[in-house]
Amino acid sequence: MLEPKHYTCNYCQQDFVPKRRRVQKYCSNSCRSSAYQLRKGNISNLPATNSIIPITEQNDKMTLAGVGNAAVGSMVAGGLVKLFTNEKNKPATKGDIDLLIQKLGGRYHLVKNLQPNAQGALPYFDFKEGIIVYL
Repeated sequence: MLEPKHYTCNYCQQDFVPKRRRVQKYCSNSCRSSAYQLRKGNISNLPATNSIIPITEQNDKMTLAGVGNAAVGSMVAGGLVKLFTNEKNKPATKGDIDLLIQKLGGRYHLVKNLQPNAQGALPYFDFKEGIIVYL
């Protein structure tokens, strides 16, 4: 029986047994695609190998200038949001809720579309708790 002929991949330089009848230049579609990208100049990477190359160019240090830039950027973005947001679309604050309670006449507000309970107590909405109570 004939031993299958081994070829060397033109991209990763590893030996492989071809899976097609014609002569293959690459061991896989990913090597074929990577070789094409390398020829076209889209990537400048070397052929993939099994060894891991450490990345030494990363700079993960925190600097005072970087923190300052982030703080200034955050303040500018917040200011722009406040400047361009319509007064009607701004979120309600606790002070706004307290003012609304004062204008409505207190913590409890009569609910007119609910029937009194079995004891005859009327339903009220409690603004602080957000529930219906019978008083």
